[in-house]
Amino acid sequence: MAKGEGSEQYSNTNLLQNKPLNEDDVKLATKSERGGRLSVCNKICYAIGGAPYQITGCALGFFLQIYLLDVAQLDPFYASIILFVGRAWDAVTDPTVGFLVSRSCWTRFGRMMPWILLSTPFAVASYFLIWYVPSFDQGKVIWYLVFYCLFQTLQTCFHVPYSSLTMFISSEQKERDSATAYRMTVEVLGSVLGTAIQGQIVGGANVPCIPSALDLGRGVNATVFLPEVNVTKEYVSLDELVLQKKSYMVAAGVIGIVYIVCAFIVFFGVRERPDPTTLRVKKPISFFQGLRLVMGHGPYAKLVMGFLFTSLAFMLLEGNFALFCTYTLGFRNDFQNILLAIMISATLTIPFWQWFLTKFGKKTAVYFGISWVIPFMILIVLIESNLIVTYVVSVAAGISVAAAFLLPWSMLPDVIDDFKICNPQSQGHEAIFYSFYVFFTKFASGVSLGISTLSLDFAGYLTRGCSQPDAVNLTLKMLVSPAPIVLIILGLIIFKLYPINEETRQKNKKILQDMRDNEHDSETNSSIV
Repeated sequence: MAKGEGSEQYSNTNLLQNKPLNEDDVKLATKSERGGRLSVCNKICYAIGGAPYQITGCALGFFLQIYLLDVAQLDPFYASIILFVGRAWDAVTDPTVGFLVSRSCWTRFGRMMPWILLSTPFAVASYFLIWYVPSFDQGKVIWYLVFYCLFQTLQTCFHVPYSSLTMFISSEQKERDSATAYRMTVEVLGSVLGTAIQGQIVGGANVPCIPSALDLGRGVNATVFLPEVNVTKEYVSLDELVLQKKSYMVAAGVIGIVYIVCAFIVFFGVRERPDPTTLRVKKPISFFQGLRLVMGHGPYAKLVMGFLFTSLAFMLLEGNFALFCTYTLGFRNDFQNILLAIMISATLTIPFWQWFLTKFGKKTAVYFGISWVIPFMILIVLIESNLIVTYVVSVAAGISVAAAFLLPWSMLPDVIDDFKICNPQSQGHEAIFYSFYVFFTKFASGVSLGISTLSLDFAGYLTRGCSQPDAVNLTLKMLVSPAPIVLIILGLIIFKLYPINEETRQKNKKILQDMRDNEHDSETNSSIV
């Protein structure tokens, strides 16, 4: 880090000198600037930009399903439509925004920064309205569907440019990997923060469940019994319902403030550096030409497909774990703390996985990191309801969550570098690469949430019930253990075909450095002539 700061000072000192520079001085100064060494402050400012996506994503992933079912009191079928359509729409917007970003002109702030800044206030407003329960019943489904889709679109306008920014903060693989590790640490911290804000604020306003004949048959202690399960107004006071609705709005307001602060830190704390190999391309290609080039690149297709299956596995776990803890394990008042334990464990182990992938390689880290969670997924559905054991399993599972956070974003720049070498005359598609990866992960999320909510509906889910039928509990067990395990295994099989190992990475690094040296040397000679 200190060497990076020193090289920046050297470049600035040369710029301030009045004496003319000879050709060697020009080359030396150019290469020093081209190196793209990042200070710790630069990396932290860049990393903070990843927090809004994870904070909001974690809050929505863990709590939106239970919010729509138990607070907004929507039918599970309509809730599944909102979750699936919203995620599917979000997935479609990613490549579209990626294409628009790749066609954007460079401004004094860069190509990515204007998108990040301008989308932020509108994204925050739409996010807040997702957690507002309108006073009317007719059209409530349309309300949530519109604002959910709107927020996903605006967040895409933030996240796709921010993700692509990785390729423009430095040309050095080592610096990008280091910045990515900082980013993943902050993103997991963002998940912790999102879980803490949403879980603790909402958990503090927990409304009592509604007993049913099923609960009495199981011996559930209830002072009031209503044969009509869905009649909540007679059992829960209006003040309690209003308090819970307000708690979701307060949590949304706090998260919105954090979102805005993070966006400003990125905008003012990160310098977007143009890549000369990208700027030399004069004629932009069409969307479908870019799509064919990107998806036709073998390493990228294998990487995306592998992480598609593993992402689907973790999103099934994420989307159903709150319900699983609440009903199957019976930890209604503790589930938010269990989720927090997972994310804290993930945060603390990010540095370990960064060291592991540096020491043993990224493919090895994928196999060890993602498969680590499998025995704990099996254990959590086999044990009896035990709070201490559940916390132990959650902490252990968080280690694998950290690997799932870090590795995709650490491996994508390697694929883009490989693409640049294979297609030297077709550059400037970084945003398309990142947007299509986000597209597939969000599509996986939409599929997982839609299928899981529909499955719960078919199994007979009871809105705000004190307990659920056996069919629902069995469905929740399937959604948090066997189904994710099968998907993880499929993803790891695909990763076996991924061709970029450590030897290939080092070879590509040398070729790219030679390409940049030749480009800068030709520019220097032209300027001297």
